[in-house]
Amino acid sequence: MDSTDVKQVSRQAGDHPALETAARIGYAVNGVLHIIIGVIALALAFGSKGTSADQSGALGSLADNPLGVVVLWIAVVAWLGLGIWQVTEAITGSTETSDRVKASAKAIVYIVLAWTALKFATGSGSSSKKQSTDFTATLMEKPAGQWLVALVGLVVIGVGVYHVVKGWKKKFLSDLESHPGEWIVKAGRVGYIAKGIALAIVGGLFVLAAVRHKPSEAKGLDGALHNLLGAPGGPVLLGLVAVGLIAFGVYCFGRARHADV
Repeated sequence: MDSTDVKQVSRQAGDHPALETAARIGYAVNGVLHIIIGVIALALAFGSKGTSADQSGALGSLADNPLGVVVLWIAVVAWLGLGIWQVTEAITGSTETSDRVKASAKAIVYIVLAWTALKFATGSGSSSKKQSTDFTATLMEKPAGQWLVALVGLVVIGVGVYHVVKGWKKKFLSDLESHPGEWIVKAGRVGYIAKGIALAIVGGLFVLAAVRHKPSEAKGLDGALHNLLGAPGGPVLLGLVAVGLIAFGVYCFGRARHADV
């Protein structure tokens, strides 16, 4: 099978109604995840010290009840479908190399999310904070490990800045095939900016871990939000970011309906 055949198969798979439906449901489930994280973060801003305000906390909350477990299994299938669809986009989508790289990166993210949801659905999920610390510790053991961790941090900061710019300039509208309505646009704008700020803080913690040679400093999203809480005016700042994450979740529902898939 040559490259032309691969592209043809990929194009057919990407256009299949079942895969398109899975991709749309995947965006919707992504919305559920962000809304739960946002609600947990909002509770943290008001003094709650329970569930982790990150991916593992949100998925763990779903795993605590029968209906949530059903949602987790839907998430496994939907995120896997969305990941596969992104693979087809990387192969046969835009001719721009940057777009192909972004599609490939998104494919990895959604496939990892599907795997993580599967682990929580089967009762074997683990803390995102522990995963971040373990990942950082492993990198630290490599040659030039501190530089690698710092590089990861800078990349994450770059992704955060990209999200802020994408939200501020409303570039996310190019991901949609039709206008979602002004409320969804406003939610997307606020959501992308809030998510970008959170990611930039996460990246900063990785850089800090590299500088101090302490893997425990890289605490993921929950650690980033706790750091924000500890800043001057922390509860207000965290509350604003939490509302922004909820807004991003709302936008994801709009994207599920209007996405260009």
